[in-house]
Parts: sequence; structure tokens; C-alpha cells
Amino acid sequence: MSKETILNDYTFLVSETDEKGIIRFANDDFCQIAGYTLEEMIGKPHNLVRHPDMPKAAFKDLWDTVKKGQVWTGYVKNATKLGGYYWVYATVYPFESCDGSKGYISCRRKASREEIEKYETLYRQLKAKE
Repeated sequence: MSKETILNDYTFLVSETDEKGIIRFANDDFCQIAGYTLEEMIGKPHNLVRHPDMPKAAFKDLWDTVKKGQVWTGYVKNATKLGGYYWVYATVYPFESCDGSKGYISCRRKASREEIEKYETLYRQLKAKE
């Protein structure tokens, strides 16, 4: 069984991607929790941290929402570099940078145990239908 990393109440993971989901920025909290250096993350797809337990429907909803210019929120189970995992409550914002390039900013905080249990059950049901 893989090891869960539980975020503390002050951990705040931030990343920025281009329109295709390629990481342009990751803050220290994100690097530390995911187990990657900034250099390992820059230029890689954000799904570098995708956990196999996550249903495709969750990411379809995320992408459908942000591509319309809307903000998406939801619970995500991510994988760490060493094979562990962590849960977050994520908010993803579409934005346009000062240089005119478009992309997305994702801000993530700790999810409560109750929220995690609810979404573990829901995601298991969705994965069973894939």
C-alpha cells in the first residue's frame, strides 16, 4: 500500500501551466509535497502527478470548464514521485499572462478527511464505469 502525505493546514500548492497543461511554474509547497525539484517539473505535463485512481471524468470536467474561461474547483488525488499520494481541494483559474500567453493557475489546499472519504467512494464508482 502506498504512503499518504497529509498536507498541513498551511500548505498551499500553486502551479501555472500553458494552455496544453505544461508546467511553467511550481511553488515550493508543490515541489515538496509531490517530491520533485522545480527543474524536474518545469516543461513537463501537469499530469506528471496524476494518480491512477482518478477517474477520466474528473479531468474531462476540469478541462471542459477551464477551456470555457470558467473557474473549476474539485477534489484531486495526486501521485508523488516516490509512489505515494496526497489529496487536495483544487481551484483552477484560466488566465492571460502579461505577455499575452494563455494558461492556467492551480491553487490547492488540504482536503478534510470527510471530503476525502466522500470523493474516494465517488471516484471508485466512476473508475469502475471506465
